[in-house]
Amino acid sequence: MSKIRVLIVDDSAVIRRLLEKFLTSSPDIEVVGSAADPYIARDKLVQLKPDVMTLDVEMPRMDGISFLEKVMQHMPTRTIIFSSLAKTGSETYFRALEAGAIEIMEKPSIDVSQSMENLAAEIVEKVKAVARARISPIKKVATPGIAVPKTSTSLARTTHQLIAVASSTGGTEALKVFLSGMPANIPGTLVVQHMPPGFTKSFADNLNKMFPFEVKEAQEGDQVVPGRVLIAPGNFHMELYRSGAYYHVKLHQEAPLHSVRPAADYMMKSVAKYVGKNACGVVLTGMGKDGADGLLEMKKAGAYCVAQNEETCVVYGMPQAAFNLGATDKMLPLDKIAGDLISKIQTKDAA
Repeated sequence: MSKIRVLIVDDSAVIRRLLEKFLTSSPDIEVVGSAADPYIARDKLVQLKPDVMTLDVEMPRMDGISFLEKVMQHMPTRTIIFSSLAKTGSETYFRALEAGAIEIMEKPSIDVSQSMENLAAEIVEKVKAVARARISPIKKVATPGIAVPKTSTSLARTTHQLIAVASSTGGTEALKVFLSGMPANIPGTLVVQHMPPGFTKSFADNLNKMFPFEVKEAQEGDQVVPGRVLIAPGNFHMELYRSGAYYHVKLHQEAPLHSVRPAADYMMKSVAKYVGKNACGVVLTGMGKDGADGLLEMKKAGAYCVAQNEETCVVYGMPQAAFNLGATDKMLPLDKIAGDLISKIQTKDAA
């Protein structure tokens, strides 16, 4: 098996040396070059055609985000943003994802050498994971602050319908595409997007500006109602429960599942238990297998279950795991999932 070929782009010679040291410690990785600014990096991308690029944001002559936008237009490359600006919940984080970054890591700003040593294993694993990712065309749904045109579709009766969504790597952009196909009276929707603490509130707030329905980071006891999307907070599992005629969410910090917290399996299994056939389950792009077991329980309970197809995933891991378990009714392109669910829900409402 050929090695993963990496290009390091950073204006700090210290960071370039440390990254090369860590990455070449793995027999699966070869650092084929490095660059101190985007102009040098552009030439090396053309010359070396690396599998993965690590990219800083603050650099001379051009910032990393602007450079990445150009790269994804002209020579799409799997990219990890490695920057001290990519702090929890920062605007840089979301701009990087929109520009096409697959993973984002915050560069230490204090005691760099020692802090970097602590990140060495994670850096190597991120590069290996990103090397397996599919590069998808960047589809900008809307810029935060600019309203998305309301879909002409409207659902007649959605009070008892509920949608449960699992997503991970590539999911922040995939969710925008999925939600852009939903009407203002979207069924009550629960989302588990794998994110660290602090990111989910900013992410939810950005989505809330884009769509004609409410999107918010879930809080303990929030009611699940039509026109509302609840996103599990980073570092908290989210589950559904029923109180009388209404659905609510509860949050907890049980041990990580599949090495993640929040885990979609917790949420989906609770939806299977309390909503059954009145639910729809969706598994979008992401690494690993979270959501597969939960989606299977939903399907066994009578829910309609779909997953994103391989061709439109950044990483096919989670949808593939769901498909392999027999948990899906359909495998669909990302931009077809919302319309398919709407048709299914309308059919159920008419029954």
